[in-house]
Amino acid sequence: MEYKDTLLMPKTEFPMRGNLPKREPAMQEKWAEMDIYEKVQERTKGRPMFVLHDGPPYANGDIHMGHALNKILKDFIVRYKSMSGFHAPYVPGWDTHGLPIEQALTNKGVKRKEMTIVEFRQLCEQYAYEQVENQKEQFKHLGVRGDWDNPYITLKPEYEAQQIKVFGEMAKKGYIYKGLRPVYWSPSSESALAEAEIEYQDKRSPSIYVAFDVRDGKGVLEEGTKIIIWTTTPWTIPANLGISVHPELTYAVVEASGEKYVVVQELVEETASKLEWETKEIVKTVKGADLEYVVAKHPLYNRDSLVMLGEHVTTDAGTGCVHTAPGHGEDDFNIGKKYGLDVLCPVNDRGVLTAEAPGFEGLFYDEANKPITEKLEEAGALLKLEFFTHSYPHDWRTKKPVIFRATAQWFASIDKFRSELLQAVKETKWVPAWGETRLFNMVRDRGDWCISRQRAWGVPIPVFYAENNEPIITDETIAHVSELFREHGSNIWFEREAKDLLPAGFTHPGSPNGQFTKETDIMDVWFDSGSSHQAVLEERDDLQRPADLYLEGSDQYRGWFNSSLTTGVAVTGKAPYKGVLSHGFALDGEGRKMSKSLGNVVVPSKVMKQLGADILRLWVASVDFQADVRVSDAILKQVAEVYRKIRNTFRFLLGNLADFQPADAVAYEHLREVDQFMLVKLNELIKDVHHHYENYEFAAIYHAVNNFCTVDLSAFYLDFAKDILYIEPESHADRRAIQTVLYETLLALTKLLAPILAHTADEVWAYVPGAAEESVQLTDMPTWKELDGAAELIEKWTRFMNLRDDILKALEEARNEKVIGKSLTAKVTLYADDETKALLDSIDEEMKQLLIVSGFERGGSKTEAPDHALTFDHVAVVVEKAEGDTCERCWIVSAEVGGDPAHPTLCPRCAQVVSDHYTEV
Repeated sequence: MEYKDTLLMPKTEFPMRGNLPKREPAMQEKWAEMDIYEKVQERTKGRPMFVLHDGPPYANGDIHMGHALNKILKDFIVRYKSMSGFHAPYVPGWDTHGLPIEQALTNKGVKRKEMTIVEFRQLCEQYAYEQVENQKEQFKHLGVRGDWDNPYITLKPEYEAQQIKVFGEMAKKGYIYKGLRPVYWSPSSESALAEAEIEYQDKRSPSIYVAFDVRDGKGVLEEGTKIIIWTTTPWTIPANLGISVHPELTYAVVEASGEKYVVVQELVEETASKLEWETKEIVKTVKGADLEYVVAKHPLYNRDSLVMLGEHVTTDAGTGCVHTAPGHGEDDFNIGKKYGLDVLCPVNDRGVLTAEAPGFEGLFYDEANKPITEKLEEAGALLKLEFFTHSYPHDWRTKKPVIFRATAQWFASIDKFRSELLQAVKETKWVPAWGETRLFNMVRDRGDWCISRQRAWGVPIPVFYAENNEPIITDETIAHVSELFREHGSNIWFEREAKDLLPAGFTHPGSPNGQFTKETDIMDVWFDSGSSHQAVLEERDDLQRPADLYLEGSDQYRGWFNSSLTTGVAVTGKAPYKGVLSHGFALDGEGRKMSKSLGNVVVPSKVMKQLGADILRLWVASVDFQADVRVSDAILKQVAEVYRKIRNTFRFLLGNLADFQPADAVAYEHLREVDQFMLVKLNELIKDVHHHYENYEFAAIYHAVNNFCTVDLSAFYLDFAKDILYIEPESHADRRAIQTVLYETLLALTKLLAPILAHTADEVWAYVPGAAEESVQLTDMPTWKELDGAAELIEKWTRFMNLRDDILKALEEARNEKVIGKSLTAKVTLYADDETKALLDSIDEEMKQLLIVSGFERGGSKTEAPDHALTFDHVAVVVEKAEGDTCERCWIVSAEVGGDPAHPTLCPRCAQVVSDHYTEV
């Protein structure tokens, strides 16, 4: 007889190797065939809703690691919620308007100016849909479950129709206005930008000190005294109309180099050093307030520069006398308005100086710096020129510098409902908590929102103009345009004349001849995506507003979180979200930003082809996503090793349940204590994992599950359980008890990990004994139970595990000293203190099995241990080689091997099992 054939070794068809890159696409096809999303929704219908509203990624190019991090995190949450008592629909979306798509088409050779706006917009739409399909497939390959057949897309007619309603409602409440104001202007995009579209990069700029001669000193300054301003934008000097001083600061008249100069007293020394005055004397000081209405002469043109009082003036840099060009700065504009100055802006939309800057017409603003500086020097007004590098605003799309430029734009007033916005921020739950402070401060400090853009590809601003140029925004026109967009899409705005876009028979006092024109600007794309609470949550029957959660990258505090809050509060008085969760950026393994030039880009599609989506998903679970996260081949390799351990655990559990059915389970009260202890530990894991899911602590789940698999299961329970699982007959009580624990563990781990290891959990589920559901996604999370005696079991068996650790150390030392080989060749003698003796007396389980040794003996007290014993706090341990022969079947060393003549190579236990349950063939 081959005794190895009598062992109940693990049997399962669940593969040891994941082979995820091949197996996952087949799994995804299966999900598509069974329409798993709809089946989950049908199963959970009627439960309380949990809506995670998807922030729309921009439809351009392949997805990157930031996309993968974001979508996988969302999938964790939605999958968990649908398995824990909620109805959790997930509708993915895309942002599809704006400059990048226009730019992409230009890069492909499309000649925008050789076609109509409608033709160009049609190409933009076609391109956008192609990008949506491309990204959609990549998101699906990540294993993200959602309503992929019915996503929301910002260019869809029904979306645009609702966006028009948002604009109309804000206009109705008086929040929308048109005004001439300086805004961030991108010459490279030829469009106004919002603050959210600005990023800061270093730029080398000229720094100049310029003298303005006093023409009328108002009895405070002598004529010819020179007021010194400092600026880093010489190109704005032609737009100068004034000089600002602070009313509370003290200004000095300094005599130096034969001239009298005015600077703030606090900066006299610094200015003298910069301008290299060899000698200087303060001949007079005056309060800033006394300089009001002093008139200086523009250094290049025959016009006045008025001295004004401004609280924005500081002594951080410069001279305390601030060059003021109302057409090129927010503070400049505000103070100019107060003093009745014109809004002079001699720069066109391409960043080129116009005829309003005589002598410099046709120059690009940055190229104008040099000739303007030279002209200042010729006029004797340039006191100092140097260059310095500083942080400067850039267009986040073109990566080129922006300027402040006064243009007529449409704005959403923030001031009119700022207090409501701030209250809504306070009423939202923010994770991490600093998100509240960040957005609160942004809302508190932000100016009005410039919502108009001078582009072709976007949602038109639905404003008509009467013959007298009065803007027309009424409930009637908004409702009509909204319905036109719903039926035809927004292209109709560019296909029809204004009169054909207005309601039939529409009249207006400002148009006695019945003539109308229409606005040609489009809306900021942040207005598009920021309207999604109306266009998606309100529009769709399967969702609700407010959403329970918005989850995006930390850059969206100034983006989508902000624009959604603004439009949401404007329309409903409340935030469109109950909670906001943000994540950091994906960096390389050394914490650097990923870039093609550095060659450190980790591409999700490549990772999925090499390792599989579940490795990517497990990586997401492993990181502290609320901060910036690192990813590299080495990091993913470590994650893949953890995955291998988890997969091996599943395989061991399945392999040892080949002859088990749920009906074979042993009731908890009839289990041995060690088995009850493992169920208590499993129960603790279930409770902890639930808590971590609820608080979005996925890294804690990763570590808790990994620790349970490696420490509690692999290194302890599964290790000693082999002696029973393999050796005892199929229906042995101890074997069924262990299988009961394995079965409960298998069920729990599969479900607990289903949101994270989406593919693997479903793969495991197909092998689970007695599993009726066709997918683990159609089940609920395991629940935490109050198990009898749990606290006492934890206390007792934790003490045993500490004792076991001491004995394992003694075994390891004996192995190192060649006293024993494997632990089954050892005999352990234990000398214990009274506390440990009481513990040993209370353990009914076979100590040899628990310790995986061939002999176990209790000696006397710890004080009676021989000198060669290894001593610990509570015990002393003697390890020696077990005497006897090795059983051919269970590998235990025993002097009783051969006691049964029929089985001379077996120990008595194995001989009994073989005699009772196996016959020789």
